[in-house]
Amino acid sequence: MSLLQFGNSWATRASEAGPPLSVRARALSPSGNTEVLVQEGKARGFRESGPASTAPRSPVASDYKGPHAVQSLSLHPVLVPRTLLPALCPGLAMAPTLPLLLALVTVVIPGPGGAQVSINPIEVFLPRGASLQVNCSSSCSENLNLGLETQWPKREVESELRWKLFELSDIEEDSKPLCFETCGTIQSSASATIILYSVPKHVELDPLPTWQQVGKNLTLRCLVDGGTPRSQLSVMLLRGEEVLYRQPVDVDRKNPKEITTTVLVSRDDHEANFSCRTELDLRPLGLALFTNVSMTRQLWTFDLPLTIPKLDTPDLLEVGTKQKVLCSLEDLFPASEAQISLELGGHTLISKSRNHGDLVLATALVEVTAELEGTQQLRCVLELANQTLIAERTLNIYSFSAPALTLSQPNVSEGNQVTVSCEASGGALVVNLTGAPLGTPSPKVEFPSPKVEFPLTARAKDDKEQLSCSATLKVAGQVLFKTRTLELQVLYGPYLDDSDCRGNWTWEEGSQQTLKCEARGNPPPHTLNCNRKGDGAPLPIGVVKSVSRAMNGTYVCYAESSRGNVTRDVFLRVVYYDPTLIIILVVMLVTVVLISTAVIYFYNRQRKIRIYKLQRAQEEAMKLKAQAPPH
Repeated sequence: MSLLQFGNSWATRASEAGPPLSVRARALSPSGNTEVLVQEGKARGFRESGPASTAPRSPVASDYKGPHAVQSLSLHPVLVPRTLLPALCPGLAMAPTLPLLLALVTVVIPGPGGAQVSINPIEVFLPRGASLQVNCSSSCSENLNLGLETQWPKREVESELRWKLFELSDIEEDSKPLCFETCGTIQSSASATIILYSVPKHVELDPLPTWQQVGKNLTLRCLVDGGTPRSQLSVMLLRGEEVLYRQPVDVDRKNPKEITTTVLVSRDDHEANFSCRTELDLRPLGLALFTNVSMTRQLWTFDLPLTIPKLDTPDLLEVGTKQKVLCSLEDLFPASEAQISLELGGHTLISKSRNHGDLVLATALVEVTAELEGTQQLRCVLELANQTLIAERTLNIYSFSAPALTLSQPNVSEGNQVTVSCEASGGALVVNLTGAPLGTPSPKVEFPSPKVEFPLTARAKDDKEQLSCSATLKVAGQVLFKTRTLELQVLYGPYLDDSDCRGNWTWEEGSQQTLKCEARGNPPPHTLNCNRKGDGAPLPIGVVKSVSRAMNGTYVCYAESSRGNVTRDVFLRVVYYDPTLIIILVVMLVTVVLISTAVIYFYNRQRKIRIYKLQRAQEEAMKLKAQAPPH
């Protein structure tokens, strides 16, 4: 007998034993696209599911109206897509006879005397861990033993002669509870299908690296624990709200499920939020779309150039000086997160750092002390993310003082001799000594030398002359120079030479003049005055606003200092003129000019008259010649 004939036979027997049952089955088409028609029982203890967003309600005892309610039992078809059957009913094989087998599951098995057992609900969707009330009823009229077989905890809620109401609790898996009966000596049973759904109980995105380098691949790994049915479950990896990767979770029931993808990191990903989201889409089953999101994880990215930081400072540093040290690096990201420090001789320098765009810069002011003398390492350490870039530079720290330039006497009198000495220290050598004319040393000195001495005979003109001594020091292959100068103090004077005070002056009466007379000497003369011989009349030194003829005469100028005194004769001649003579000369000059003008005028007038008369005579002669008859 074929399965189809077997099903029809059972349907016929059921209709004979009790209320009519509607049993329909549709075989799958060869293409596999035909939907399967599954029978669903409807009684007082079970209600059809409502809208897509409402889950089926479990039957309760108040819905049950006794064993006679089974008389109203009828089977109603529920269309289930073929693609959902493996997940919804894993125990059912997707074979051409599957629709028929599903129909047979729901058929009430008849007992003796027309008895039959039924289960309500026949098929139900529940969240994992939920409870369900199941009604087992029978039409058996004698020696009935009715029960429910299930793997879940159960308790009998209510019962009467031909039915029992059980409550199943803590349902954790898809299952098929079985109502069984013993009617006399005949046993029969009916089963229902419980299909569970659950959102993943744990969705976690693996911790991201503390820092991720730009241009490198980042692996995003999402761990999904739980979630059924798997065929309706998918996982998405997100950057913000952007979907980077989407993958359906296959029917593999391995838990937890790991989903991975790789992302090429860019600077735009800095401080971006990544997360993992699951979607359990039960809308095809008349339920809702359930989502679950992992904790958001923030990514920090960095980018470093191929170069090391740049150190900007001289290679040679002198003890006792202050030197600015600079370290910089461009093309790094994010520059604001970079830590940069400077070290000299193993000691961290106090530095100031700043950043602008993709540039970071650190500066420090180094006070070079004697403890640092020698070769020292200058280090610039830049730290960004988990990377460290180090730049090093060797500095030579030296001590080089200017040579000591001294005189055997701080002040030397004119004509006396003094010794000029120049001495270098710390390995330096004196290479030059210049200034006032120096004598020949004994013994003879050759340059360069650590110390040189020269004799000097002081002259008045050498006073305030600059003596100069130069020394050199070779450090790390470089030759350094330093010079010391000293002003020579020669005691002389006082002097009143012609260059200091001219001996002859000629001034015009009434004019303003300046008498320049200045005595020289070291120390400078404290007294200088000029008085006329005879009457002792003073001559002002400096500006004379109005010269008078009374100032005419010979003066004696006197200068005095702590070294002595000196005098000089000065002759002053005042030029003046008589006003009457000037008037006479002016009148005579005017008279001469007038007479000369008159003579020139009359001379020119007579010349013009003569020329005119000559021209008239020539014209008359020409007329007479023209009137004479020809011969």
